[in-house]
Amino acid sequence: MQVFEVLADPVRRRILELLGQSEMASGEVVDVIGAEFGITQAAVSQHLKVLRESGFANVRAEAQRRLYSVDAAGLRAVDSWIDQFRNFWEPKLDALATEIARGKRERRNAPITKRGGKRA
Repeated sequence: MQVFEVLADPVRRRILELLGQSEMASGEVVDVIGAEFGITQAAVSQHLKVLRESGFANVRAEAQRRLYSVDAAGLRAVDSWIDQFRNFWEPKLDALATEIARGKRERRNAPITKRGGKRA
């Protein structure tokens, strides 16, 4: 499964958000996702399996529990794909930030008119 197919599913994105906050036992993930999305334990387990097999989640056993956490490998694959567009967008976003700052500075330095106390 392609990385963007994995991330296209809102349940898997939500699981990643949860795992990004802290490591969680599979039962905890099932409880939260089941309540939010109304899906079964088996469905949540399948989503965890997809995340694990696609490099987005790690799992480790601790006694009787299986603990899940985010695996940066999947996120690096996404970042690598997005990286090809950074050279195109970053200069444009930097220029936009400069124009916004210039506009704020001009408004701040504009003389105040008598009517309404607003700047010209």
